[in-house]
Amino acid sequence: MKDKKILYISSEVVPYLPHSELANLGFEVPKMVNDRGGHTRIFIPKYGLINERRHQLHEVIRLSGMNLVINDIDMPLIIKVASIPKERMQVYFIDNDDYFKGRALHSEEGGALYPDNDERAIFFAKGVIETVKKLNWSPDIIHAQGWIASLVPLYCKYYYKDEPLLANTKVVTSLYAPPFADKLSGDLHSKIAFDGIPTEHIEGLKDATLDNMFANAAQHSDGIILASDAVSAAVKKSVKASAKPILELSNESDVLTAHETFYQTDF
Repeated sequence: MKDKKILYISSEVVPYLPHSELANLGFEVPKMVNDRGGHTRIFIPKYGLINERRHQLHEVIRLSGMNLVINDIDMPLIIKVASIPKERMQVYFIDNDDYFKGRALHSEEGGALYPDNDERAIFFAKGVIETVKKLNWSPDIIHAQGWIASLVPLYCKYYYKDEPLLANTKVVTSLYAPPFADKLSGDLHSKIAFDGIPTEHIEGLKDATLDNMFANAAQHSDGIILASDAVSAAVKKSVKASAKPILELSNESDVLTAHETFYQTDF
């Protein structure tokens, strides 16, 4: 792992969000990489339930200030940063007043999904890569996990296909159980097509279920990690039918070493 650069893009990471299978690995895997000589950057959304004062977040003015076009509307990008206590790990937070201020991960307090979850996912994917460009940091691997990061592989392969910083970057996706059953509202397919991504690569997203989003993420990744036994049977079937390297964590007694070995795969 020495000197390998890995960009982690996650829906959840402890200690900023409660413990879960995804949030725990979102911390433990980057820590393992750092401890074994690699270099990491972690990106998560700045949900409203993240306490800025407690976690000592601060805005990075030189990274903030650009607008991202989402479905022909300019949306301001705000970047905040914090360091995980006692670790040499920086976490970058993608923020926007409309998409994240005062909001939870994906649903209202009563359980209804946010109607703009589709745009939140597009904004998050573009916001991360635009920030990495400003940092001038070229990762060897981009590792995406969680529903809001599920468009990252697609955008890396097509929207940012000519970006020199990503010319030699491989994309890995970890798949978990869907955190909600309902479809994303809005027209995810047309909003992605607005960004010039070929329609043949987003056909399945006309039906914006999380299973279809996860399948699309796997389709456009170089390696796939089945991180939970609760990944749907349909997604598992499509993943295993691909010729791509696959890591099944349920078969591993040491999941951290399994990640380390997988990162050294010839994708």
